[in-house]
Amino acid sequence: MTANFHDNWLIFKEFRFEAAHRLPHYDGKCHRLHGHSWVGRIYVQGDRLVKDGPKQGMIMDFSDIQRYLEPLLENFLDHYYLNETMGLENPTCEAVAQWIFEKLEKAGLQGLQAVEIQETCTSGVRYSRSQKSVGA
Repeated sequence: MTANFHDNWLIFKEFRFEAAHRLPHYDGKCHRLHGHSWVGRIYVQGDRLVKDGPKQGMIMDFSDIQRYLEPLLENFLDHYYLNETMGLENPTCEAVAQWIFEKLEKAGLQGLQAVEIQETCTSGVRYSRSQKSVGA
């Protein structure tokens, strides 16, 4: 029996932003207004490389990912109070990752696989969507 393999690449673009938030329902220090130096990664998956032209050999140009991300950084994330700009009452790390994923998905970022967010150097989350199996 022969295995059936296919090519697959998962690329990422890292980004950073400074922002404040508070978790109004939390029972610890994060209940108070505080800030983080957030670090994130956008993961894009593909099974084919561009065959010719200036992007030959790429799944997607990293600068193309940055173009989708830039409006979010400029208008909602970098040096903002996330509780206000994101429209989230409780902007946990999980909620921030999901919000970014949904905005990128709505903007049409092809191959979007996951969004990873770190709010500290030791704590973070990766958000992705998976298809539910029907009738399993």
